[in-house]
Amino acid sequence: MIKSKAERTKQFIIEKTAPIFNAKGYVGTSMHDITEATGLTKGSIYGNFENKDEVALEVFDYNYSLIVSYLRKQIEVRPNMIDRLLVYPETYRVFLELPILKAGCPILNTSTEADDTHPLLRAKAIKALSFWKKAIEKSINTGIECNEINATTNANEFSFILMSLIEGAVMQAKVTGNSEVLEVTMDYLEKMIKNLKV
Repeated sequence: MIKSKAERTKQFIIEKTAPIFNAKGYVGTSMHDITEATGLTKGSIYGNFENKDEVALEVFDYNYSLIVSYLRKQIEVRPNMIDRLLVYPETYRVFLELPILKAGCPILNTSTEADDTHPLLRAKAIKALSFWKKAIEKSINTGIECNEINATTNANEFSFILMSLIEGAVMQAKVTGNSEVLEVTMDYLEKMIKNLKV
């Protein structure tokens, strides 16, 4: 299906401003940042979006979809559930080198900023975290059913721990610019995942 000129312009604005919103956050991204990144006037931006809020919400969806798509491609080619879970430490070990994650994790960035200031963005972050948690739980439960993962594994607890280790390490690496915390944490997470094996 061919996109209209308006749809193409809207997509162009989203793609050009996505790294800025992810790096600077909602509050830190100004209208000047948006016009500078796109080369468009304020009038053109407001002709496609009602306000900055609407741009921010669309940008979050776009940034999040890039990560989901990247992870899905890595996961789908893995033969078993342990290997699928190992995609997480493998990916986040090098997140500072991945263009889609260079500015940080959009879920983490949005969660820390929008918890009190932007209820709509907060709702999107909650939904994204819930989706991620369910995906991990599904992998664990499937692994238990296929006799690949120890039956005593608590999928709910393990998913919380996996996500907390990743987001905590990402936050520290982003703030310090030092990847050592990623190496140490992802080594630990890899061991945890391998220990689930029957």
